[in-house]
This record gives sequence, structure tokens and C-alpha cells, in this order.
Amino acid sequence: MTPRPLPSRRLVLGMAAATPLAMTGALTLGAGTAHAADSAYVMCYFTESTSLGEGTDYGLHLAVSTDSLNWMPLNQNNPVVTPTEGALGLRDPFVLRRQDGTFVVLATDLKGTNWNYVSQYIHVWYSTDLRTFTGYHRLKLHDMNTHSWAPEAFWDAGRGQYAIIYSAVNASGHNVIMVNYTTDFVTASAPQVFFDPGYDVIDGDMAVGVNGVNYLYFKKNQTLVGARSTSLAPGSFTEFTTGVAHGGTEAPTLVKSLTSANWYLWGDTYTPNGVFYAWQSTDLAAGTWTALDQRTYTQPLNSKHCGITTITSAQYDNLVAKWGAPTWNRLKSYSHPARYVRHANYVGRIDEYPIDPPTDSQWKLVPGLADGTGVSFQSVNYPTRYLRHYNYQLQLDTDDGTSTFAADATFSRTAGLADASWASFRSYNYPTRYIRHSNYVLRIDPISTTTDRQDATFRVGY
Repeated sequence: MTPRPLPSRRLVLGMAAATPLAMTGALTLGAGTAHAADSAYVMCYFTESTSLGEGTDYGLHLAVSTDSLNWMPLNQNNPVVTPTEGALGLRDPFVLRRQDGTFVVLATDLKGTNWNYVSQYIHVWYSTDLRTFTGYHRLKLHDMNTHSWAPEAFWDAGRGQYAIIYSAVNASGHNVIMVNYTTDFVTASAPQVFFDPGYDVIDGDMAVGVNGVNYLYFKKNQTLVGARSTSLAPGSFTEFTTGVAHGGTEAPTLVKSLTSANWYLWGDTYTPNGVFYAWQSTDLAAGTWTALDQRTYTQPLNSKHCGITTITSAQYDNLVAKWGAPTWNRLKSYSHPARYVRHANYVGRIDEYPIDPPTDSQWKLVPGLADGTGVSFQSVNYPTRYLRHYNYQLQLDTDDGTSTFAADATFSRTAGLADASWASFRSYNYPTRYIRHSNYVLRIDPISTTTDRQDATFRVGY
């Protein structure tokens, strides 16, 4: 059964223009200017399941990527640090690389979904390497009876200060993007209005100094829209794009590829809650975006409202060494890339992400029970059970120790039949048959057609 989507804070805002949401994302240039040695990316986020149950955590989560599209959660997708003041939780985290090469983490002071919570403060941490976090405190941004949602920061070279932007309901009665200036994230100037087009705007994300132009993306109604300015002065930005969306979409995050001319625009949907979609462009000035095929990208499990910045290969390696790679995997369907392999009522199938509980779609790929050169799929939340075929259909059964069970639960991993960079799995004891889905249920079948090959191909990721 698919859980009912949670209301977005943006949705709440649309019904009553007094309670907005956030603005986060990754500052791509400016304070987040990519260093020449950068070759990888780090994403910060919090986690939230569709039911606010298992898989929900309002701490700082990190994931890494070498292509900015497919992500590996760190620390088993558990938080690396959690607030100890204010609401005792965070939303909408943002990582900024400062001018001295160290990092600062900013986040909304809010735990859960109480959009009426007054949060005049934001969470702040310092870090030299994103392995340790020091100097935790909250920074007060204003005295208004409202929030400071989804803070983001960038370096304003003309001022010689960092600008902290966030959304709040000011005297206008609707959400605007505010700005405070700081040099140390300990004290900040009085707040000013940074962007107010006359209607509710939240989730601002900046790309600074792109061919002499600064870009601000934000949520307008249920879409992601861009504004631009040749200045960083408050009030100087003008909307110039039409909206892009996939259902109700929020939390834009702009990312520049380190290896191509591509820009990516990530958006977080709330119908259902927490599904990321991505769009691509080679020209920010054009303001036009093309939706990416979901085969090309995979978000961290249960991730919400992310921020992305670039890092070096050494920082990537050190983060993995510190926090570890996941001990589990998820398997994405090639022919239905919105769907992942999961068990439901002990039946193997592919269902649309998000899956609740998320552990139904997490697997340990262990040495094959019948042949260690092969692989068996051990359930994370039922570790005595494995996927095995029975009458050619895959089901989740308890290992009874027999050779028949071991053979039925063992598969040989091969290059993907539809895409060699993906994977396919041939049955150990019926080697002419491969795992494939049919009407979303997993089976082992002979493979002959193009459709068969696509249905038998999976991406092993996280």
C-alpha cells in the first residue's frame, strides 16, 4: 500500500500565506567556487520517509559522488552530527566552502513538520574536512515572529562578506528571501530583503559569477523558477525563466559538472514526499532545462532538500575512510527506473520509490549460498531470509540449510543484458534463466527479446 503523501510546507503556504518553507541547495560558484583540484561532490541532506516513520532522521547526513548524479550515503545513511539546541533537529542543510578552504554547515532550526515553529535562529557548524564538526552554535538572524528557513550562503566579494539568504514572512505578509551579512557566522548584520517579486517565494539557491551573471533559483507555486542579476545587491534580481517541475516541486539545487558543460538542476517533490528529479542545461543564460532520464541519477535513500558542493579526490577518499560505504545496496530497474527491487508480503517485486519501510528495498549482496563466486540477496530487515525462486517466481524465504534452497537463492552476476554498465543475474541452477520482472513481480525466465533484456537489467547502487 502506498502511504499518503505528507503535506509540503510549501503546500501549507499555498493555503495560508503565512507559513513558508525553505531555501537551500548548493552554492555552485562564489563561496562554492570549484577549486582546480576538485573531482568529486558531497551532498548534505536530512531524511524523511513518507510516513515519518522508519528512515526519518533530522540530523545532518552526507553522501558522496564522482559524477554528481549517483550518490553513496555515508555512515550507513545515518547522521554524522545532530543539533543539540533549539528544536534539536534540522532541515534543509547547506555546506559552504569558505574562502580559506574550510567548510561551514548551515541548517534550518526545525525538527519534524511543525511549520508554525518560530525559528529566528539557524544551526551552524564549522569543519575542516567534513569528518569532524566543531564550534556548534545557533546564529540569530532576525526578531520577526516567523522562521529562518533553509539558509544558504555565498561570498560577496564586493562587500568582502558572506551573504546568508533564507526565507521568512516579513511585513509583506508573504515569504520573501532575506539576507544578512557576516564574516564569521557568529554575528550577522541586520536583515534586509534580498528578493521579493510580490508573491510567495521560498527555497532560494544561488550560482554566483557565471559569465558575469548571478543566478537565483527558487520555488514559485509548485515549480522551480530562475531570476538573474549582474549585481549581488539586494533587490536587483529579475525573474527570467518559466517554471520546471514534476508534480509539486521545491528545493532547487544548481550543480555545475566538473567534467562537461552541463549544469544540473535538482528538485525535491512532495507528491509523493521526497522524490528528487533532475534537469540538464548547457547554458544558464538561456534558462531552459531538459528533464534527465531517471536511469542517469539516483538520490540517497529517503533524502530530502539537499545541498551539493564540490570536493577533492582526497576529501572524497577521506570521507569514505571515515564514515564507510554502505553495507547494503538497492537495485534500480532499467526499464522502470523509478522502481526498485523490494519484498512485499515476502514476494520479490519492483515498486516505485519511495518505499515504506525503506528497508524492504535494502539488500546485502553476499557470496552465493551454493557457490561463493555467485551472489545471494539477503534481506536487511529479515536477515534470516533470502530471495530465492520457487516455481520460477522470486520470494523471500528463510534459509532452511538445504542444498536446494542454496541453489535456488544463488545467482551469477553478469554485465547488464540491456546495458553492460548495469547488471543482470543468471540463476545458478537454471542457467538459461535470469531474474527479470513481469507485471512488476520478479521471476527467473529465459531471455530473448529486447524487452526481456531490459526487464532483466538492474543498477546495483545505494
